[in-house]
Amino acid sequence: MTNYTNEENVTEKTPIDEYIKKIEETQKEQSSFIKILAVMTIIFLGIIFAIFIFADNKEFLEDEFGTDSPITRIFIKLTQSNTNKEKAEFSLPFGLRKQNILLLGVDSNGEGSDLWKGTRTDTIVLINIDPKSKSLNAISIPRDSKVYLPKNNGVQKINAAHAIGGINMTIRTIEDTLGIKVDKYIMVHDEAVRKIVEALGGVDIYVEKNMHYNDYSGNLHINLTKGHHHLNSEEVIGYLRFRHDAMGDIGRTQRQQWFLRGLLQELQKPQTIAKIPDILSVAKKYVKTDMSLYEMSQYAALAKHFDINNIEIATLPGAPNKKGYTSYWILDPEKTQEVVDRLIYREKNKNNKTEFKANIMYSDENAEKANQLVTELETNNIKIKCTGSTNATHAQFIAHTKEVTPEFYNWLRKKVPELNSKQFVYDPVNYYCSDTDFTIIMAGQ
Repeated sequence: MTNYTNEENVTEKTPIDEYIKKIEETQKEQSSFIKILAVMTIIFLGIIFAIFIFADNKEFLEDEFGTDSPITRIFIKLTQSNTNKEKAEFSLPFGLRKQNILLLGVDSNGEGSDLWKGTRTDTIVLINIDPKSKSLNAISIPRDSKVYLPKNNGVQKINAAHAIGGINMTIRTIEDTLGIKVDKYIMVHDEAVRKIVEALGGVDIYVEKNMHYNDYSGNLHINLTKGHHHLNSEEVIGYLRFRHDAMGDIGRTQRQQWFLRGLLQELQKPQTIAKIPDILSVAKKYVKTDMSLYEMSQYAALAKHFDINNIEIATLPGAPNKKGYTSYWILDPEKTQEVVDRLIYREKNKNNKTEFKANIMYSDENAEKANQLVTELETNNIKIKCTGSTNATHAQFIAHTKEVTPEFYNWLRKKVPELNSKQFVYDPVNYYCSDTDFTIIMAGQ
């Protein structure tokens, strides 16, 4: 078993250290914070999901708002089918067919400008929803991905497609690049996060480290201490935008994923129902979609069945490249196709493996737990090939091979309870420890 922290390697950098450094060097400073799956999924599905949670509780609605109040009637009506007035289920408008939903987070062109015209997509996430299995997969598309834009617009970063040709060019570019069909889209303006958190009165978040930073020119002041906190809107923005550590933008992306969990938990609280009108008014202004209210209600009915711990996510594999003053993310064609086949087309791989090899990475405070995990995994015939320390901020279970599926992960979680609540990620490019089937990150919460 290889240990990354032995004396021979004290002064050497691991492959992931070199990879992160290269990304940081090629990543330009962003004008607004990245909004990933966490932000946009919550604003669209999460808000409606919360409505359905409370709409199911007719007694609660009547006690809070009165038997014949407009809010009570609206919420109850939203959960009824347009045809038979029974509780809405996920039968229409898409039946049991898988759907691809494109989530876009757009930046701002400045105060007073059009919210949607000429804006770039700082965040691009393709979500695949399977009504039959009641599951959700998501692929994050790096905004600097080098692609060909349609209509003779040549080589550009993928985030320029919206600024040049609007939502139609963005959809066409993604369909051509990945060989998939986009069924629906949702766009979220970057001001939505601030307004949503204000409407909720704050969000509970575990801050994984002390964060202190002041940018007087950008009016950004971050002063957060490690631990559990109820953050207001300005503190949430600081938490999401903080990047002044070894992980840079990678660390910030992880924090935004964990913001999802805190926001979802806040939306599920009974007292949130009184804030729904304010939340919906924010969504009306800062969210743009081609879905009808009925379609949204159907997706919301399905969203009630999602298990957040079973969502499989991935980022399109590639490598950074700089040409002059322009930084690109060059997609790896073979690995990108693997990700699309697995998460979008849901291709199943027949598992004939008889032995699985694992790598365990841990933060300093989790060293003892990591040793215990090694013992538990070996007891279940998992070979531990590598262990080592990491500066990662949150726990993850990262699959590197086709045989490591969510079904395998769920089986392993039953055998090893310590793996519960770890985010499931698929990354066919293994920078942690070569020739291993999966990596377990033990850090934070």
